[in-house]
Amino acid sequence: MSFGRFGPVVTAMITPMRADGSVHYDEAARLSRWLCDHGSSALVVAGTTGEAPTLDDHEKTRLFTTVVSAVGDRVPVIANTGGNDTRHSVELSRKAASCGVHALMAVAPYYNKPPQAGLIAHFIAIADAGGLPVIVYNIPGRTGVNVLPQTIVAMSSHPAIVAVKESSGDVNQIAEMAAAVPAEFDVYCGDDYLALPAASVGARGVVSVVSHVAGDALRSMLRAFDEGDVERARHIHRSLLPLFRALFAVTSPIPVKAAMRSFGFDAGACRPPLCELTPEQEAAVAREIAVWKPVAVTGVSS
Repeated sequence: MSFGRFGPVVTAMITPMRADGSVHYDEAARLSRWLCDHGSSALVVAGTTGEAPTLDDHEKTRLFTTVVSAVGDRVPVIANTGGNDTRHSVELSRKAASCGVHALMAVAPYYNKPPQAGLIAHFIAIADAGGLPVIVYNIPGRTGVNVLPQTIVAMSSHPAIVAVKESSGDVNQIAEMAAAVPAEFDVYCGDDYLALPAASVGARGVVSVVSHVAGDALRSMLRAFDEGDVERARHIHRSLLPLFRALFAVTSPIPVKAAMRSFGFDAGACRPPLCELTPEQEAAVAREIAVWKPVAVTGVSS
């Protein structure tokens, strides 16, 4: 295993919100610095975990600029610019590039369910427009369309399409992609609970939500596997299992925002239609993150 160009642990960052529901940009900068101190090798801004569907373009571009200013000299900052309208995705990609981000992520168009040929045209349009490396994001459970391995292979010859975040939950699909793409193309696992199994079939890292809470542990797990210490990697994976369950027991990013509030961040609530955890759910999350919290709190600084 060798890690991809964005490193082993790419954190899909939450978007902190103020009490009135507006974006808390100062807290986004603070959180981005803390994540870099705790295992993140790159950050995705305004992705699914960052509540992209409820952010407007001005909010997104200001977030891109904010995070680049905070940590752009330390880690790659990846702007999520994909949507279900190719023209709008192209426009946002150009704006993101002007913000100084290092790469783009583009989710498969949701709801309108394009065929594979339409997907290829969509991603190539974004890649041609942005002038930056592009990560294709496949998450059929949310989009209603699966970007097939042969489609990824077809796009991998484009010089700007350099990676895929594969969130189908299908290890066999990850294996097929990893086996078929060129050596310089990076397959990233998009599901935390599959990070280690995916590494065993060729994934070069994980795009993670759990890294908000346990980024150092995830990075240690993947490093151990890379160095051939499979037993240590397996041990860390098993220690993370309760955390995987807790942070995805309810639609993400609801639980992870609650977790980061308990870590001392002014993360705020999710925007509607996402809602808050029930008291019982919040207590369950608190129990599972308690083992990680003492380590995390020491890294919080104003």
